[in-house]
Amino acid sequence: MRIAVDAMGGDFAPDAVVSGCIAAAEEIDCGIALVGDPAAIRRCAEGRLSNKIEIVEATEVIEMTESPVDALRKKKNSSLAVAAAMVKDQRADAMISAGSTGAATAAAHLLWKCLPNISRPAIATLLPSKRGRFVLIDSGATPDADARNLLEFAVMGACYAETILGVPRPRIGLMNIGSEEQKGTVMLKQAYKVFKAVFPEFGGNIEGKDMFNGEFDVVVCDGFVGNVALKTTEGAGDLFWHFLKQATPKNPVSRLIVGLLMRKGMLKVRKDTDYAEVGGAPLLGVNGLCMICHGHSNAKAIKNAVLVTHRGLQSRLNHLIAERAARIPREMDNAS
Repeated sequence: MRIAVDAMGGDFAPDAVVSGCIAAAEEIDCGIALVGDPAAIRRCAEGRLSNKIEIVEATEVIEMTESPVDALRKKKNSSLAVAAAMVKDQRADAMISAGSTGAATAAAHLLWKCLPNISRPAIATLLPSKRGRFVLIDSGATPDADARNLLEFAVMGACYAETILGVPRPRIGLMNIGSEEQKGTVMLKQAYKVFKAVFPEFGGNIEGKDMFNGEFDVVVCDGFVGNVALKTTEGAGDLFWHFLKQATPKNPVSRLIVGLLMRKGMLKVRKDTDYAEVGGAPLLGVNGLCMICHGHSNAKAIKNAVLVTHRGLQSRLNHLIAERAARIPREMDNAS
């Protein structure tokens, strides 16, 4: 197995990317190709590169402000485009990038195409809940999804929950404005009918406020709703820590006492809500594994992204998705 990593993508690239890959290489039996400026990569590595890691030269970088499709067309020798081409040409099995999400999504979708019986890709994001973690899908790849797409997302999300979270029969929820069956748009009502007929583990509609109660392992929605939910969650998390800091006593002695009393609990909260613990979110449904990392990813996040990607390759995640997706046309006809 071989993972191509966009070494120049992200706010802290290439330092964080290189360090994260070096740390991950110590724990897995897998080749890692660092794609980017060889001189910059070697400078960051400081002689720590093992025989599991190789450097693949790329002379350009796609900036976050550039149009994804235009940038991919103009910068064919960018680190992201070269990494994606390696997967297309079967010189790598997966790609990881902390650069432009739009460019990574476009590269994987345009170059690799979708898996059989999957019409649109979806980003699967792991979020914390009262019982551990759950999969939010789609969190930004396909904003204009229809009922068929939502069924595909549910299949992909369930496969991801099984292979990465270790949940044997993931419970599926459909994001809606109410839990009642008759709620929502025409498309959501149609999707509810299909889900109910297809998935024994379908638990019905779920409102946004109930996403984190641990009742569902997979929460399905279109990319527009999912991205709004994800960004709102991030903002609410920042607001929580802001209020917590404001409520902390200003007196140094009192602050120290409160800190000692709350330290263990706060460390657990930090760990449970830290995106670096997850590493990244895969773009599912494309013919290759594409792991999209947060732009602020540090070395820890990159390391965990590599480890999760390796686990996805080991468990043959895409093979499982293709196998399950083959049933979708028949199941859609039966539900109609």
